Amino acid sequence: MDDIFGKIGTSQTLSQKIERKIEEAIRNKRLIPGTKLPSEKELCESFAVSRTALREALRRLSARGLIEIKKGSGMYVSELKIEDAIKSLNLYYDMKFDSNLIRQIIEVRRIFEPEIGRLAATNRSDEDVKILQANVRELELCNPDNTQLEVDLINRFHMNMAKATGNPIVIISMEPIYSLLPRLRNMIYANIEGEKEYTLRLQKEILNALIDKDADRSYQYTVELLERNMEVYDKYFKNV
Repeated sequence: MDDIFGKIGTSQTLSQKIERKIEEAIRNKRLIPGTKLPSEKELCESFAVSRTALREALRRLSARGLIEIKKGSGMYVSELKIEDAIKSLNLYYDMKFDSNLIRQIIEVRRIFEPEIGRLAATNRSDEDVKILQANVRELELCNPDNTQLEVDLINRFHMNMAKATGNPIVIISMEPIYSLLPRLRNMIYANIEGEKEYTLRLQKEILNALIDKDADRSYQYTVELLERNMEVYDKYFKNV
């Protein structure tokens, strides 16, 4: 590992250069997940830097989730998980949430979600169908006064449809968007009579299309649901 942990120059902040060098080795898979890094003392000697500069670099790498520091054991290259990517996007969307973001979310869903419905109809498993059927059944039986549970169940349906595609990139891309839907739907249900029934009807149509593995019908009803979402936005939230 001498070529990874070699001496560094001083034209930039040392801690930044250490951070970037280790990050580059991780990105290039020269340091693979689970690899134990040399000790602090060994890294200081290899990089020819002070312990202060090294610790600052390690702290930032740890905060970004690239390495894991285990007390009494050492430092290891982290196993990057889908959840890590989703958390970062969740934070971004939470901080940017306003009426403009609502419209942008609907536009993005209109671009991608019909194709997700098509792919889910093609790739879904019997277990996926059972999960979606349970979602719809719970929504039907949900106490109408429990708006929060209603929106959670609707959100869960869309997330489980994304999972039914069998494509992890779809999940990474859409889950942070779906996490915002309960906030939007709480506003909708608080202001619009009959919106739950409209959504439930279309979810049933999408579910039936998935059961039949009819990709075109799944696409069609997903488009209808999202066009309804945009109509509601234009009527109630466009000028908020």
